[in-house]
Amino acid sequence: MKTWLRIAGALAFLALLPGARAATDGIDGNWKGAFEFEGKTIALTFHLSAAESAVTGTVEGLAATPAEIHEGKLEGNAVSFWLNTDYQGQTYKLICKGTVSDTGDAMAVTLATEDGSWGTQLTARKGTDASTATASPAAASPDVNGDWKGAFDFNGGSVPLTLHLKGADGVVTGTVEGLKTSPAEIHDGKVNGDTITFWLNTDYEGQTYRLMYTGKITSGQIAFSFGTDDGSWSAQLTATKTL
Repeated sequence: MKTWLRIAGALAFLALLPGARAATDGIDGNWKGAFEFEGKTIALTFHLSAAESAVTGTVEGLAATPAEIHEGKLEGNAVSFWLNTDYQGQTYKLICKGTVSDTGDAMAVTLATEDGSWGTQLTARKGTDASTATASPAAASPDVNGDWKGAFDFNGGSVPLTLHLKGADGVVTGTVEGLKTSPAEIHDGKVNGDTITFWLNTDYEGQTYRLMYTGKITSGQIAFSFGTDDGSWSAQLTATKTL
């Protein structure tokens, strides 16, 4: 019995140590960050509180604000939850996943619709302004901001395209002009290293097609391969940045 009492006392003491409580205590507080959406910067504030492995709180800055967190969980330095928000008269379920840095002052966040049709990434920092929270990761990505012009061959003719791109924190937004549906809005745009990806919808002979774009970024140029999501058609173009 005395042995068990000593073990229980030791465990209770360890639970009070900073390292043992860091996982839950580190998430508590206000986290601020921002992402780009339709050419605008959307600032978010995450008000988070953890008790053991459960996370509660709200998110401010979305259309439905404050949005209550549901099924919040904390596993080590990883936090996850979902919330509802409104866009153009419809309600969407957004899945949020975050990873807190070892220093405890930054959190890499992925925010996406439940069906995966839209998503974005941002860095939230504890107790800081949203503008400073996104400054450092943006510098790591190639500069895709601006207008890019190129052309591809289709049915024996040359089709010119102009891509209006804006990148921030690894996320790309913008439009593409020159297709049947013009301008066509870019969806799920991302930059990972020297690779840019996104998709858009366009019409052809009365049908709507989803075109998937993948490009390799070099100085002043992006070499794109793109085509329908079912692989039935594809093309290439090299877009050059205009001054």
